[in-house]
This record gives sequence, structure tokens and C-alpha cells, in this order.
Amino acid sequence: MIERRSIYRRLLGYLKPYWRQVLLAYVGVLFAAVLNLLVPQIIKDAIDNGLAAGQASALFWAGGVILGIALFRGLAAFSQRYFGEWLTHRVAYDLRNHFYNSVQNLPFAFHDRSHTGDLMSRATSDISETERFVGIGLMDLTATILLMVGVIIAMLLESARLSLLALAPFAVLTITAVRFGGTVRPMFKAIQEQIGVLSELMQESLTGIRVVKAFAREPHELAKFDDANDEWFERRYTVIKTWAKNWPFFTFLVTSSIFLLLWFGGPLALSGEITVGSLFALLSYVLLLNGPVQRLGFLVNLAATAGASASRIFEIIDTPNKVADRPAAIALEKAQGEVIFEHVGFAYRAGLPILEDVDFYARPGQRVALIGPTGSGKSTVTNLIPRFYEATEGRVLVDGHDVRDLQMSSLRRHIGIVLQDPFLFSQTIAENIAYGRSDATMGEIIAAAKAARAHEFTMSFPDGYDTRVGERGVTLSGGQKQRIAIARALLADPRILILDDSTSSVDTETEHLIQEALDILMEGRTTFIIAQRLITLKSADYILVLDKGRIAQRGAHDSLLVQGGLYRQIYDLQLRDQEEFVELMIRD
Repeated sequence: MIERRSIYRRLLGYLKPYWRQVLLAYVGVLFAAVLNLLVPQIIKDAIDNGLAAGQASALFWAGGVILGIALFRGLAAFSQRYFGEWLTHRVAYDLRNHFYNSVQNLPFAFHDRSHTGDLMSRATSDISETERFVGIGLMDLTATILLMVGVIIAMLLESARLSLLALAPFAVLTITAVRFGGTVRPMFKAIQEQIGVLSELMQESLTGIRVVKAFAREPHELAKFDDANDEWFERRYTVIKTWAKNWPFFTFLVTSSIFLLLWFGGPLALSGEITVGSLFALLSYVLLLNGPVQRLGFLVNLAATAGASASRIFEIIDTPNKVADRPAAIALEKAQGEVIFEHVGFAYRAGLPILEDVDFYARPGQRVALIGPTGSGKSTVTNLIPRFYEATEGRVLVDGHDVRDLQMSSLRRHIGIVLQDPFLFSQTIAENIAYGRSDATMGEIIAAAKAARAHEFTMSFPDGYDTRVGERGVTLSGGQKQRIAIARALLADPRILILDDSTSSVDTETEHLIQEALDILMEGRTTFIIAQRLITLKSADYILVLDKGRIAQRGAHDSLLVQGGLYRQIYDLQLRDQEEFVELMIRD
């Protein structure tokens, strides 16, 4: 209960910056409620002083006043609807920005365990459910509560005895509606969670559509989606059954209130203990409550849905960021490229170390190759330099600064990363190259592309640098994407480079072009290369051989061959063929 209140309190906090609009909207709500309460009294006066007394003028006066009330109610309704809708979508705008900002700033560890489809579901479906309540929904709930309080007071002033009889069913209705909200809230949370599962399945299936079609697994994917969709329907159906069981009872309670008024109030009116106008006013008040109180069930339903959705949104917003800037973090204005690992250890989870006692020194401009079996920790070492993950032991230093003492944005501005399968955005080639430097001129973009051997194929497209590359660069070949990624890194002009130089998936000519581009890119920069090619190892200043998270060997290629050990094993199994092939090509 306390947690639920805190969620709604946080949601209302998004209205605080817009207190003027809130004030205007709720003044409209209050004004409309007061005008609604006046109508039964005017009708009462028309019956008692007009119809009963035979005074036609009283009827005309009552009709004119009701017409005037309708005009002012229209103005109040405009204020309520206009500002209510404005607040609805403004809160959604702020909440979506807050959510997206949180997702963007959370560390790699969060994204490793999160599903893109679920995050998208929270950013769209959950925020949509939340916005409906915070703006218009909350306003309608307030209007209903104001009207109920006003009607109860007006009825008690009219006839306390009859009012208590008539309002007894409404007391039961209110308690039932609140309990109903508590029952359906966890149901709606389960529904929203299942929508997240559906989004995950769809996102994953569409992203991997080529694999699905290549293996003719469309029926399997459809079956998976059908199962998840069936689960969603079952959860929704549970809410429908709960709603259907309660709704007739709500209607019965309202009808029973009218029955009690006529049963006990009719004889009193006939005997003259109350006027016919008073009885009619009491009936009007009950009928006035009929719509809003029945709507109370819908509003409680809406509040329950919003609470469930908001809890999913705040779950992400409240996720602690363990890789955030320290309060006194400093900016790295100019970098030389010196990198030191001092007895560094890292573990994703306690008790399962990935790196242990990794210790090395890279001077500015040096090329450091990392090699080792799968799972030996090569990628983890490179991920600790830009602080994608936080070292759990020891220190990582850049230019003598512990990376934890540096502002992450300034640190990462001096680090460039080129992977084997680079990610391109669904934008133009020029925009992808300039992604790290949005202020770059077209001349600088072209110069970077030329250095990366990307200019020639770019100009072969009808739109040149304005060619859109499609989702994830799908319209380009692997080698073309690689060279655009190299151009992107060149334009950013980092002092430290992290490369996965594997070119095994491209042809010999493309490999040669990529290697030329990489040679230009690495010139004068401190470079860490996850090496899989012999040419890379031979050109490195020294090689770190990793095994089970530790540095097993270090040194230059020739000296490591002489030492034997793991490096010699890798060479004999994977690299000797490359060297023999090169020698054969030279002889030919």
C-alpha cells in the first residue's frame, strides 16, 4: 500500500512544473461541479414555485437560468478538457524523456541483461497507459469525488433521513470500487509485463529475420509468438471476467438508491412532509451521481493500470548506475594516450572472476595486440579502458588519471572503437561518418572517407554521401561498413584506438583495402587490437597473451615464438597457415 502511494506521488510530481495549467484545469473542474449541483435546486424551485403554484414565470426563469448554466459549464468544460489534454501529453513527454535519458546513461552491464523489446514496450505502451491517468484520468477522478462530496452535502441539507437511506448503496459502491482497483492492479501489471515479452519476441524475430528465413523457421517463430500472445489474452481475459462480475453489482447499487428514494420518499411527499420538488431534487442528485460513480470503476481501473505501468517505468529510472561520474570528476581536455593497468581484476558477478591481476603499460603511440582463446578476457580488457565496465580490483589509468576520476564523456571523446561488425545508423553515409563529430564539414568527412578507402565506393552510389544505408547499414557490404566505421573513427581523431581487426569474412581485395585504412588510422595513436591476423601481431610493439583472465605471456612476436607456451600453440594451430600462404604468394 505504501509502495503504491509512493508511485502515485511520484507521478503527481511531474505536474509540479506546470502548476499554472493545473490551477486553470482544476478551477474548471470545481466550477463545473458547483454548476452541476445548482441544477437540481433550480428544478426543485420550478416544481414547487412554478408547477405547484401555477406560476409560468417561475418556469421561464428556471429554464433561462439552466440555459445560462449550460453556457458557463461549456466554458468550464473547455478549460478542463484543453488543459487536461495538455497536461496529459506534457507529462508523457517529460516521463518519456526521463526514461530515455536513464536508459542512455545506464552502463553496459544493464544492457547486457535487458531486452530491447521490453525497454521499447516500457517507453511506449507503459508510458501511454500512465499518461491517460495523470492528465485527464486524474481530473475526471477529481471531478467525480468533488461531485460526490457536493451531492452528499446537498442531499443531507435537503433531507438527512432520506439521504442516508439513498446514500447507503453508494457507500457500498465506493468501498467495492476501491477494493476492485486493488484487485485489478496486479492483473494489469502482469498484462503490461506480457506486452513487454511480446515486444521482445517481435524485436528479436524481426532483427534476425534473415536467419529465420535461411533455416525456414517461420512456423517456429509464429508458434513462439502465438504462445506469448495466448498468455497475454489469458491475462487480459482474467481482468475482463473480474470486471464483468463487478459491473452489474455497481449498476444494481445505483438503481437500488433510486428505489429507496421512491419507496420511502414517495409517501412523505404525498403526506406533505417534504415537497415534490425536494423529492425530485433528491432523485436528480442520485441520477447526477449515476454516471460519475459508475465511471468511478473505470477510473479506478485506469488508476490501477497507470500504477502498474508507472512501477515498470520507475523500475528502470531507479536502476542504480554503478558506472557514473564521481562528484569531483575532472575533464580530460588533451590526451597523450598513455594507458596503464595496475593489477586489474573484474567480475560480472561476485565469485566468477573474468580478469585477475592484469598488469601492463602502454606508452603513447604504441600498438598492443591481445590474443588468447575464446573467453580469455580480451574484450573485457578493452572494455575497461573507456569505462564501459568498472574494474572490481586495481586501477585503469589514462595519462596518469584513474578513469574513475575522469568525466566519462571527456574520456570517451579520446577513444575510438572499430569492431569487426560495426553498427551503422539508418542515416546517410555522411551522417554516419560524422556521428562522433557533428560539427564536421563536408570536406573533413570526404577527407576521412578517402583515408579510410571509403570514398570510391561511396561516389559510385547515385546519391553519393547522401545515400541512406538502411537499418544497421543493411544496404552495404561488410567491407564497406567496416571502412565507413574506420572513417568515423578517423574523423573523431582519438588518441586511443580499440580495434577488432578480423577480416576473415571479406575477400582478399577488401581485406587489403581495410588493412591500408587501419594502418592510416593507427598511425601515431595508442592502439589496442584484438588480434586474429598474423600481420597485426607482427606489426604490434608487443603482444599480451591472455588465458583464463590472466596475462600468460607478453612480448614481441618473434620472442614469443621462441618462448613456446600458449602463444606457440595458437600460432601453430591458427597462424602458421597464414604465414605459409604469404610466403607462397611471394614465391609465385
